Amino acid sequence: MSIDNLKSSLPEYAKDQKLNLGTISRSTELNEQQLWGTLLACAAATRNDTVISEIAEEAASHLSPEAIEAAYGAATVMAMNNVAYRAKHWLGDDYAQVKFGLRMNIISKPGVEKADFELWSLAVSSINGCEQCLVSHEHTVREESLTKEQVWEAIRVAAIVQAVAQAIQIEAAR
Repeated sequence: MSIDNLKSSLPEYAKDQKLNLGTISRSTELNEQQLWGTLLACAAATRNDTVISEIAEEAASHLSPEAIEAAYGAATVMAMNNVAYRAKHWLGDDYAQVKFGLRMNIISKPGVEKADFELWSLAVSSINGCEQCLVSHEHTVREESLTKEQVWEAIRVAAIVQAVAQAIQIEAAR
């Protein structure tokens, strides 16, 4: 199992992340597609080759090909949007009416349930540190009937996957 590969590659100082990764991969707050799509989208957001490949390998047995593409789509569209929305926010009112001029059609036709894609986008936005996108996607998933607990579980996934990626990167550089 690829989650097991990640866990076994973590050093002693990242023991908490090993335990967290084991726990989160058995989450009961999210359904299978929500969990594995969040794991995969967050892995992609870390930009860590090892984390992406290990999680992708295991996610393939839990997600349809359409869900895999949607998870990667959430990671990439949020990579773009998180930069643009943060910049627009930081630049202030002078930029409030500026058109984005960025294509983001996948948001309206992701190939999976809207709530799932929005949840993955929320988790990626938490990794990328975009307050505007995080708040917007949280509002949408709550309108789609997801609970606070499900939202927080997706954020926990993001936090754990990011920490695992950092530990693996540290070890690669040592």
